[in-house]
Amino acid sequence: MYNIIADLHTHSLASTHAYSTIREMVDSAAEKGLKAIAITDHARTMPGAPGPWFFNSMHELPLLYRGILLIAGMEANVIDLNGTLDINETERRDVNWLVASIHNLGLPGLENPTVEKCTQLWLSIAHDPKVNVIGHSGSPEFRYDYETVIPEFGRNHKLVEINAHSFEVRKANIPNCREIALCCKKHRVPIIVSSDAHFETQVKDHTAALEMLREIAFPEELILNANVNRLIEYLRAHTNILENRKDADAILRSFENV
Repeated sequence: MYNIIADLHTHSLASTHAYSTIREMVDSAAEKGLKAIAITDHARTMPGAPGPWFFNSMHELPLLYRGILLIAGMEANVIDLNGTLDINETERRDVNWLVASIHNLGLPGLENPTVEKCTQLWLSIAHDPKVNVIGHSGSPEFRYDYETVIPEFGRNHKLVEINAHSFEVRKANIPNCREIALCCKKHRVPIIVSSDAHFETQVKDHTAALEMLREIAFPEELILNANVNRLIEYLRAHTNILENRKDADAILRSFENV
């Protein structure tokens, strides 16, 4: 029923709790029949995050690598209840794909969260023009008002992530992941299904997330990364991936007819 063609939230060993190179992640994507992969290593607040030049040098990566569309991105951390992200202005210019996530890092700015405060936090992020993906937002600790926020994500072209890794390492999130998916279905808000892979063998490991989506009869047409043309249309309309990249237009056109 669902054919995932891109894994849009993964990590390389530049995040030091992940263990594969970018080449290994790309090769795994190719072996598993994917058309695209996003490498979204962690921003600076995460322990073991890449050094300060890492994200500013992503122009060095080819857009097409070993037959795979390689999207250079970042997973930014929400660092306070105002929805502030740990990405600076230079990185905002250079990063082509931005996932915004909350990690429980004991940050003072995230103390004493309430549903009301977390709702405002995500509404703020919904209006951040640089953010593409709302990462694994099903934490019970940081629960928000889905009926208020998710339609706003849709209006602002934010893709709500259903994170397969959460079904393994954040099991308390699973009931909320289902609620979030149901709310996206109700309001026709597009999602992506991601592996959040930290090693090459985990690329395209979406099984648990897809099983949940099948159980609720989630519409295939709302899964952005289940169709090449939908993905390319989004990249053209809502990212700067085409800017200053040699032959980027021709590369993307070649994917539209796959």
